[in-house]
Amino acid sequence: QVQLVESGGGLVQAGGSLRLSCAASGRTFSSVYMGWFRQAPGKEREFVAAISGSGGFKYYADSVKGRFTISKDNAKNTIYLHMNSLEPEDTAVYYCAADSGGRNVYTGRYAYWGQGTQVTVSS
Repeated sequence: QVQLVESGGGLVQAGGSLRLSCAASGRTFSSVYMGWFRQAPGKEREFVAAISGSGGFKYYADSVKGRFTISKDNAKNTIYLHMNSLEPEDTAVYYCAADSGGRNVYTGRYAYWGQGTQVTVSS
């Protein structure tokens, strides 16, 4: 059974940093894309970042470029989202997703999803 477990969320002041982790179990994801999405209250889920199986290709939403960095450790079957210069607008539940199945990594059609971790940025 495949599981994705996010951790690292919390409450931080604007300008602060957090690192989210997503640990996968049940299969390896070293050859498929994984990504992060987020959903704020009253808003639709939106793409944040994605990373290829090898880690060589990375994609970011315009709203987080230059502030967030996605990375992965295939030995640990884990991806990370390093978030710097956090803004109140970044407040959301952050979800890890795995295996886009060759589809557009921005659209959210991934095979596996985590339960989410709350990130709250205070002003």
